[in-house]
Amino acid sequence: MKLSDLYLQARQALLQTEDAQSAGRMARDLLTHVTGKPREAILTDGSLLVKEAECQAMAAAVDRLLAGEPLAYVLGKWEFYGMSLAVDRDVLIPRDDTCAVTALAIQKALFLSEKPRILDLCTGSGCIGLAIAHRVPDAKVTLADISPNALAVAKQNIVAHHLSARVSCVRADALAAPPAFLGKFDMIVANPPYVTTREMEELPPSVKDYEPSLALHGGEDGLDFYRAIAKHYAAALKPGGYLCLEFGMGQGDDVSRILAGNGYTILERTRDYNDRERALIAQWKEDG
Repeated sequence: MKLSDLYLQARQALLQTEDAQSAGRMARDLLTHVTGKPREAILTDGSLLVKEAECQAMAAAVDRLLAGEPLAYVLGKWEFYGMSLAVDRDVLIPRDDTCAVTALAIQKALFLSEKPRILDLCTGSGCIGLAIAHRVPDAKVTLADISPNALAVAKQNIVAHHLSARVSCVRADALAAPPAFLGKFDMIVANPPYVTTREMEELPPSVKDYEPSLALHGGEDGLDFYRAIAKHYAAALKPGGYLCLEFGMGQGDDVSRILAGNGYTILERTRDYNDRERALIAQWKEDG
């Protein structure tokens, strides 16, 4: 079969669930993934022949998409903040929403002391911490998560981006006191679980059936992790250190109240690409 025919076959199948533009984009992404050919070749060299094994792999990948599995898990990777990151069903798929908290953390980290220590709590794939490490060349970043499987993905991404000298992984529970060996950080950044119990039931199947509930469910009101982090993780901050958090739609006031009640001063609240309030940065009291 020719490359162009395999593309058209996949695109036609995906039109069952996608609009024409999305179907075409997804078919191209799958074809690049399955054949290893660059996107340019797919667009310009459609007469190239593909192997039978590649046709079978393409059909299997299309079937996974038609069953509702997210494209990121089918590809085993996803783009975030200019990086290609390995992902699987043990970690959330990095979303554009999370660029808001990432940008906020990077902006502050660039003006911290020399060789700042930064903790990415509830790290998942490591997307936030790795983006910070990329943009802040002297930062020492620790990626922390309760899930050993998530940390295995994060470690894979550390190695792939040649950041082993400055980025490390540790198992830590955001709902409990931080282990003493972590020491003190100039900044803690986190995208903790914040979906409410009711919202968990209303999630689309592509999220509910595939992405890890451990990384989504934030308790009855979605705020369990903010209460725990505010209470416990000041112990892991240097005096005057910063806490940078992502939160869900409409949660900004509640998260701000939780932090203020635990000795933090809110410095800035910011919005995502969809103009929804999505992240804040706060400072731990100067006297520690």
